[in-house]
Amino acid sequence: MMTGIAPMNPMMPGLGMVPPPISQDMPIVKEIIHCKSCTLFPPNPNLPPPATRERPPGCKTVFVGGLPENATEQLIVEVFEQCGEIIAIRKSKKNFCHIRFAEEYTVDKALFLSGYRIRLGSSTDKKDTGRLHVDFAQARDDLYEWECRQRMLAREERHRRRIEEDLLRPPSPPPIVHYSEHECGLLGDKIKDDSLFPEAIRVLLTWVERGEVNRRNANNFYSMIQSSNSHIRRLMNEKAAHEKEMEEAKEKFKNALAGILVQCEYALFAFLCDLLSTLPTMGSQ
Repeated sequence: MMTGIAPMNPMMPGLGMVPPPISQDMPIVKEIIHCKSCTLFPPNPNLPPPATRERPPGCKTVFVGGLPENATEQLIVEVFEQCGEIIAIRKSKKNFCHIRFAEEYTVDKALFLSGYRIRLGSSTDKKDTGRLHVDFAQARDDLYEWECRQRMLAREERHRRRIEEDLLRPPSPPPIVHYSEHECGLLGDKIKDDSLFPEAIRVLLTWVERGEVNRRNANNFYSMIQSSNSHIRRLMNEKAAHEKEMEEAKEKFKNALAGILVQCEYALFAFLCDLLSTLPTMGSQ
Protein backbone atom coordinates (compact mmCIF):
# COMPACT_ATOMS: atom_id res chain seq x y z
CA MET A 1 0.00 0.00 0.00
CA MET A 2 1.31 3.48 -0.87
CA THR A 3 2.45 5.55 2.10
CA GLY A 4 0.73 8.83 2.91
CA ILE A 5 -2.57 7.85 1.24
CA ALA A 6 -5.32 6.49 3.42
CA PRO A 7 -7.26 3.59 1.91
CA MET A 8 -10.84 4.36 0.92
CA ASN A 9 -13.82 2.18 1.64
CA PRO A 10 -17.24 3.15 0.23
CA MET A 11 -18.89 1.48 3.21
CA MET A 12 -17.20 3.81 5.72
CA PRO A 13 -19.61 5.96 7.78
CA GLY A 14 -18.25 9.19 6.37
CA LEU A 15 -19.30 8.33 2.82
CA GLY A 16 -23.04 8.53 3.36
CA MET A 17 -23.21 11.38 0.87
CA VAL A 18 -21.58 11.70 -2.54
CA PRO A 19 -17.91 12.56 -1.94
CA PRO A 20 -16.44 15.60 -3.71
CA PRO A 21 -14.62 14.95 -6.99
CA ILE A 22 -11.13 13.61 -6.40
CA SER A 23 -8.24 15.10 -8.32
CA GLN A 24 -7.10 13.03 -11.27
CA ASP A 25 -3.51 13.41 -10.06
CA MET A 26 -4.30 11.77 -6.71
CA PRO A 27 -4.45 7.97 -6.90
CA ILE A 28 -7.35 6.30 -5.11
CA VAL A 29 -6.30 3.45 -2.85
CA LYS A 30 -9.11 1.02 -2.09
CA GLU A 31 -9.02 -1.49 0.72
CA ILE A 32 -10.27 -5.04 1.16
CA ILE A 33 -13.93 -5.25 2.19
CA HIS A 34 -14.96 -8.13 4.41
CA CYS A 35 -18.60 -9.19 4.34
CA LYS A 36 -20.30 -12.00 6.22
CA SER A 37 -20.43 -14.40 3.26
CA CYS A 38 -17.76 -13.03 0.95
CA THR A 39 -14.66 -10.89 0.60
CA LEU A 40 -14.08 -8.06 -1.89
CA PHE A 41 -10.53 -7.46 -3.12
CA PRO A 42 -9.73 -4.05 -4.63
CA PRO A 43 -8.51 -3.72 -8.22
CA ASN A 44 -4.98 -2.79 -9.16
CA PRO A 45 -4.62 0.93 -8.30
CA ASN A 46 -2.38 1.47 -11.33
CA LEU A 47 -5.15 0.48 -13.74
CA PRO A 48 -7.48 3.17 -15.13
CA PRO A 49 -10.93 3.35 -13.52
CA PRO A 50 -13.65 1.25 -15.17
CA ALA A 51 -15.53 2.98 -17.96
CA THR A 52 -19.17 3.91 -17.39
CA ARG A 53 -21.99 4.94 -19.65
CA GLU A 54 -23.64 8.36 -19.49
CA ARG A 55 -25.71 8.79 -16.36
CA PRO A 56 -29.46 8.75 -17.13
CA PRO A 57 -31.62 11.48 -15.54
CA GLY A 58 -32.68 10.55 -12.00
CA CYS A 59 -30.68 7.32 -12.08
CA LYS A 60 -31.26 5.11 -9.02
CA THR A 61 -30.57 1.78 -10.74
CA VAL A 62 -27.22 0.12 -11.42
CA PHE A 63 -26.15 -2.79 -13.55
CA VAL A 64 -23.91 -5.27 -11.73
CA GLY A 65 -22.04 -7.76 -13.90
CA GLY A 66 -19.30 -10.27 -13.15
CA LEU A 67 -21.11 -11.91 -10.25
CA PRO A 68 -19.97 -15.37 -9.17
CA GLU A 69 -22.05 -18.14 -10.66
CA ASN A 70 -23.05 -19.26 -7.15
CA ALA A 71 -23.99 -15.76 -6.01
CA THR A 72 -27.46 -15.53 -4.49
CA GLU A 73 -29.80 -12.60 -4.11
CA GLN A 74 -29.09 -12.65 -0.38
CA LEU A 75 -25.38 -12.24 -1.12
CA ILE A 76 -26.07 -9.31 -3.45
CA VAL A 77 -28.12 -7.62 -0.74
CA GLU A 78 -25.35 -8.24 1.78
CA VAL A 79 -22.77 -6.50 -0.43
CA PHE A 80 -24.77 -3.59 -1.82
CA GLU A 81 -27.18 -2.70 0.99
CA GLN A 82 -24.17 -1.12 2.72
CA CYS A 83 -24.27 1.51 -0.05
CA GLY A 84 -27.85 2.45 0.77
CA GLU A 85 -31.43 1.22 0.97
CA ILE A 86 -32.31 -1.22 -1.82
CA ILE A 87 -35.78 -1.05 -3.36
CA ALA A 88 -35.60 -4.00 -5.76
CA ILE A 89 -33.21 -6.54 -7.27
CA ARG A 90 -33.67 -8.21 -10.66
CA LYS A 91 -31.22 -11.11 -10.90
CA SER A 92 -30.44 -12.87 -14.14
CA LYS A 93 -29.16 -16.41 -14.64
CA LYS A 94 -26.18 -15.02 -16.58
CA ASN A 95 -24.18 -13.68 -13.63
CA PHE A 96 -25.54 -10.15 -13.63
CA CYS A 97 -28.35 -8.25 -11.95
CA HIS A 98 -29.98 -4.82 -11.69
CA ILE A 99 -30.25 -3.10 -8.31
CA ARG A 100 -32.58 -0.16 -7.69
CA PHE A 101 -31.77 2.05 -4.71
CA ALA A 102 -34.01 4.44 -2.79
CA GLU A 103 -31.75 7.47 -3.32
CA GLU A 104 -29.70 8.71 -6.26
CA TYR A 105 -26.51 9.36 -4.30
CA THR A 106 -26.21 5.68 -3.32
CA VAL A 107 -25.57 4.87 -6.98
CA ASP A 108 -22.21 6.66 -6.72
CA LYS A 109 -21.26 4.50 -3.74
CA ALA A 110 -22.22 1.35 -5.66
CA LEU A 111 -20.06 2.43 -8.62
CA PHE A 112 -17.13 2.59 -6.21
CA LEU A 113 -17.25 -1.23 -6.06
CA SER A 114 -16.72 -1.60 -9.81
CA GLY A 115 -13.54 -3.55 -10.50
CA TYR A 116 -13.48 -5.34 -7.15
CA ARG A 117 -12.84 -9.11 -7.23
CA ILE A 118 -15.38 -11.01 -5.16
CA ARG A 119 -14.80 -14.37 -3.47
CA LEU A 120 -17.46 -16.40 -1.67
CA GLY A 121 -16.12 -17.52 1.69
CA SER A 122 -12.61 -18.94 1.35
CA SER A 123 -13.40 -20.93 -1.80
CA THR A 124 -11.17 -20.64 -4.84
CA ASP A 125 -13.65 -22.39 -7.14
CA LYS A 126 -14.33 -20.48 -10.35
CA LYS A 127 -18.06 -20.55 -9.64
CA ASP A 128 -17.43 -18.78 -6.34
CA THR A 129 -15.34 -15.92 -7.74
CA GLY A 130 -15.93 -13.03 -10.08
CA ARG A 131 -14.97 -9.44 -10.92
CA LEU A 132 -17.70 -6.88 -10.35
CA HIS A 133 -18.59 -4.42 -13.06
CA VAL A 134 -20.99 -1.73 -11.84
CA ASP A 135 -22.49 0.79 -14.25
CA PHE A 136 -25.45 3.13 -14.60
CA ALA A 137 -28.63 1.49 -15.86
CA GLN A 138 -31.72 2.92 -17.51
CA ALA A 139 -34.99 2.24 -15.72
CA ARG A 140 -38.46 3.49 -16.59
CA ASP A 141 -39.31 3.93 -12.92
CA ASP A 142 -36.29 6.19 -12.41
CA LEU A 143 -37.15 8.30 -15.44
CA TYR A 144 -40.82 8.53 -14.42
CA GLU A 145 -39.96 9.68 -10.89
CA TRP A 146 -37.43 12.17 -12.26
CA GLU A 147 -40.00 13.60 -14.68
CA CYS A 148 -42.57 13.85 -11.87
CA ARG A 149 -40.03 15.67 -9.72
CA GLN A 150 -39.19 18.05 -12.57
CA ARG A 151 -42.88 18.80 -13.12
CA MET A 152 -43.31 19.42 -9.40
CA LEU A 153 -40.35 21.82 -9.39
CA ALA A 154 -41.78 23.58 -12.45
CA ARG A 155 -45.16 23.94 -10.70
CA GLU A 156 -43.45 25.34 -7.61
CA GLU A 157 -41.50 27.80 -9.76
CA ARG A 158 -44.68 28.93 -11.56
CA HIS A 159 -46.42 29.31 -8.20
CA ARG A 160 -43.50 31.36 -6.85
CA ARG A 161 -43.50 33.62 -9.90
CA ARG A 162 -47.27 34.05 -9.66
CA ILE A 163 -46.94 35.12 -6.03
CA GLU A 164 -44.20 37.61 -6.95
CA GLU A 165 -46.33 39.00 -9.79
CA ASP A 166 -49.31 39.35 -7.46
CA LEU A 167 -47.16 41.25 -4.96
CA LEU A 168 -45.89 43.61 -7.67
CA ARG A 169 -49.29 44.08 -9.33
CA PRO A 170 -51.12 47.25 -8.20
CA PRO A 171 -54.14 46.52 -6.03
CA SER A 172 -57.42 46.06 -7.87
CA PRO A 173 -60.15 48.64 -7.28
CA PRO A 174 -62.77 47.59 -4.76
CA PRO A 175 -65.81 45.83 -6.23
CA ILE A 176 -68.75 48.07 -7.06
CA VAL A 177 -71.94 47.33 -5.16
CA HIS A 178 -75.19 46.68 -6.96
CA TYR A 179 -77.91 49.29 -7.18
CA SER A 180 -80.31 49.73 -4.27
CA GLU A 181 -82.35 52.62 -2.89
CA HIS A 182 -79.94 52.98 -0.01
CA GLU A 183 -76.85 52.97 -2.23
CA CYS A 184 -78.56 55.40 -4.59
CA GLY A 185 -79.04 57.88 -1.74
CA LEU A 186 -75.41 57.56 -0.68
CA LEU A 187 -74.24 58.00 -4.27
CA GLY A 188 -76.29 61.19 -4.65
CA ASP A 189 -74.40 62.72 -1.71
CA LYS A 190 -71.04 61.58 -3.09
CA ILE A 191 -71.73 63.22 -6.46
CA LYS A 192 -72.01 66.59 -4.70
CA ASP A 193 -68.69 66.08 -2.89
CA ASP A 194 -65.65 67.23 -4.90
CA SER A 195 -63.32 64.67 -3.28
CA LEU A 196 -65.71 61.74 -3.90
CA PHE A 197 -67.03 62.78 -7.32
CA PRO A 198 -64.62 60.63 -9.45
CA GLU A 199 -65.51 57.50 -7.46
CA ALA A 200 -69.23 58.32 -7.62
CA ILE A 201 -69.14 58.74 -11.41
CA ARG A 202 -67.41 55.35 -11.77
CA VAL A 203 -70.16 53.68 -9.75
CA LEU A 204 -72.90 55.44 -11.73
CA LEU A 205 -71.39 54.41 -15.08
CA THR A 206 -71.05 50.81 -13.86
CA TRP A 207 -74.71 50.71 -12.84
CA VAL A 208 -75.74 51.99 -16.27
CA GLU A 209 -73.48 49.47 -18.07
CA ARG A 210 -74.89 46.64 -15.96
CA GLY A 211 -78.38 47.55 -17.11
CA GLU A 212 -79.68 48.30 -13.63
CA VAL A 213 -81.85 51.14 -14.95
CA ASN A 214 -85.58 50.35 -15.10
CA ARG A 215 -88.88 52.19 -14.95
CA ARG A 216 -89.03 52.20 -11.17
CA ASN A 217 -85.62 53.80 -10.64
CA ALA A 218 -85.38 55.85 -13.85
CA ASN A 219 -86.15 59.08 -11.96
CA ASN A 220 -83.36 58.35 -9.48
CA PHE A 221 -80.88 57.82 -12.29
CA TYR A 222 -82.09 60.98 -14.02
CA SER A 223 -81.53 62.96 -10.81
CA MET A 224 -78.03 61.54 -10.37
CA ILE A 225 -77.14 62.24 -14.00
CA GLN A 226 -78.53 65.78 -13.67
CA SER A 227 -76.48 66.32 -10.50
CA SER A 228 -73.41 64.98 -12.29
CA ASN A 229 -74.04 67.29 -15.23
CA SER A 230 -74.41 70.27 -12.90
CA HIS A 231 -71.21 69.32 -11.13
CA ILE A 232 -69.37 68.97 -14.44
CA ARG A 233 -70.74 72.32 -15.63
CA ARG A 234 -69.50 73.95 -12.43
CA LEU A 235 -66.10 72.34 -12.91
CA MET A 236 -65.95 73.62 -16.49
CA ASN A 237 -66.82 77.14 -15.30
CA GLU A 238 -64.12 76.93 -12.65
CA LYS A 239 -61.68 75.70 -15.28
CA ALA A 240 -62.55 78.63 -17.56
CA ALA A 241 -62.15 81.07 -14.65
CA HIS A 242 -58.76 79.62 -13.77
CA GLU A 243 -57.67 79.79 -17.40
CA LYS A 244 -58.77 83.45 -17.53
CA GLU A 245 -56.82 84.17 -14.36
CA MET A 246 -53.83 82.42 -15.88
CA GLU A 247 -54.02 84.54 -19.04
CA GLU A 248 -54.37 87.71 -16.97
CA ALA A 249 -51.38 86.67 -14.87
CA LYS A 250 -49.37 86.02 -18.03
CA GLU A 251 -50.33 89.43 -19.43
CA LYS A 252 -49.47 91.12 -16.14
CA PHE A 253 -46.10 89.37 -16.09
CA LYS A 254 -45.47 90.33 -19.71
CA ASN A 255 -46.25 94.01 -19.05
CA ALA A 256 -44.16 94.05 -15.88
CA LEU A 257 -41.23 92.50 -17.71
CA ALA A 258 -41.57 95.00 -20.57
CA GLY A 259 -41.55 97.88 -18.06
CA ILE A 260 -38.41 96.52 -16.43
CA LEU A 261 -36.69 96.23 -19.81
CA VAL A 262 -37.64 99.83 -20.72
CA GLN A 263 -36.24 101.08 -17.43
CA CYS A 264 -33.05 99.12 -18.06
CA GLU A 265 -32.74 100.78 -21.48
CA TYR A 266 -33.20 104.23 -19.93
CA ALA A 267 -30.60 103.46 -17.31
CA LEU A 268 -28.16 102.23 -19.96
CA PHE A 269 -28.79 105.36 -22.08
CA ALA A 270 -28.14 107.64 -19.10
CA PHE A 271 -24.94 105.76 -18.29
CA LEU A 272 -23.67 106.14 -21.87
CA CYS A 273 -24.50 109.84 -21.91
CA ASP A 274 -22.64 110.37 -18.67
CA LEU A 275 -19.69 108.43 -20.05
CA LEU A 276 -19.59 110.49 -23.26
CA SER A 277 -19.72 113.75 -21.34
CA THR A 278 -16.50 112.88 -19.55
CA LEU A 279 -14.52 112.08 -22.70
CA PRO A 280 -13.55 115.74 -23.71
CA THR A 281 -12.38 116.40 -20.21
CA MET A 282 -10.18 113.35 -20.31
CA GLY A 283 -8.79 114.43 -23.71
CA SER A 284 -7.84 117.92 -22.50
CA GLN A 285 -5.94 116.45 -19.62
